[in-house]
Amino acid sequence: MSYRVFAINPGSTSTKIALFDGETCLFSKNVAHDAAELAKYSDMSAQLPYRRDMILDILKENGVSLEGVDVFVGRGGGLLSIEGGVYAIDGLVLEHARTCANGVVHPATLGPQLADEFAKRFGAKAMVVNPPDTDELQDLARMTGIKGVYRTVHLHALNLKETAIRHSKEVLGKKYEDCNFIVCHIGGGISVSAHRNGKMIDGYDIVGGEGPMAPTRCGAVSVYDLLDYMRDRDTDAKTVRNLCTRTGGFVSHLGVSDAIEVTKRAAAGDEYAAMVWNTLIYQIAKAVGSMAAVLHGKVDGILLGGGMVHSKDLVSQIKESCGWIAPVTAYPGEFEMEAMAAGAVRVLNGEEKLKTYSGRKVFEGFAFVKD
Repeated sequence: MSYRVFAINPGSTSTKIALFDGETCLFSKNVAHDAAELAKYSDMSAQLPYRRDMILDILKENGVSLEGVDVFVGRGGGLLSIEGGVYAIDGLVLEHARTCANGVVHPATLGPQLADEFAKRFGAKAMVVNPPDTDELQDLARMTGIKGVYRTVHLHALNLKETAIRHSKEVLGKKYEDCNFIVCHIGGGISVSAHRNGKMIDGYDIVGGEGPMAPTRCGAVSVYDLLDYMRDRDTDAKTVRNLCTRTGGFVSHLGVSDAIEVTKRAAAGDEYAAMVWNTLIYQIAKAVGSMAAVLHGKVDGILLGGGMVHSKDLVSQIKESCGWIAPVTAYPGEFEMEAMAAGAVRVLNGEEKLKTYSGRKVFEGFAFVKD
């Protein structure tokens, strides 16, 4: 049986929407929002009516009806750490999305809220699929060298897991749960993760400053160096936090976040741009190597997704550095909209169980560690 799914993915100045009939995309659009208009709203959730009405207007202009849609899927945001999977949007999901329970204020928090609004209007189900705070770390990946400080992850879980699911089925003819992969999302943010038997058992906290640098992110930096940086520049913690997500990486070095611009500068003989570009790729390869160790060298494939994977140079360098670990396969771009639809369809087909959000973090410390 074929099911209709409408996927909603809110971003900082746009909302991506797509209507699917099974795996077939019938309509997709990136609905642009005026930044000045968005700035008028007191908080993220206050933007909901504005974004909803813009989506409805675009659909009407294009003659697209949402009657008969079975599931509305919203990009998850604001939720506490959870195991990967497909979750029903209920009152607790909506409350945590509205209040940004995880402390991260991001447009993705509008995803569950918009999906719920449309689902109620058109008499359908509402779900989220592998939200950004998907956390399936194995125990050994949790502890740090500071008592009471534990690792968590913020990764492009939706695209990472969908890429692995598709590669398992379409290339290897296996189930995701029967494979081991190192999966990377290489775009505005860079996620490197280890997947073992259907679980994302390790990866880097790309919000907290772990892993490779990225176009707007500093990546891993020595604590001593950061303390010296703060002292020498008489700066505060907020500035350092911004280096983790907004002003680090390409932006810190070259004043731009566009990878195409950086590669153009490098090709024109800019040594600084060339060094920054090659360092980013070097750090990705080093991170891939660390995930190979996590998987004890038993790796069925290294999968590369995200916008920067359109770069033949980047893919070539990673193949040269990491191809000895496992075959490297490039999936330029992303499967986020397809992933949301596919997750909902798996539930409706009975291939996957619909989960209920508990509102509790998946990890709150080890019982054997006493205060």
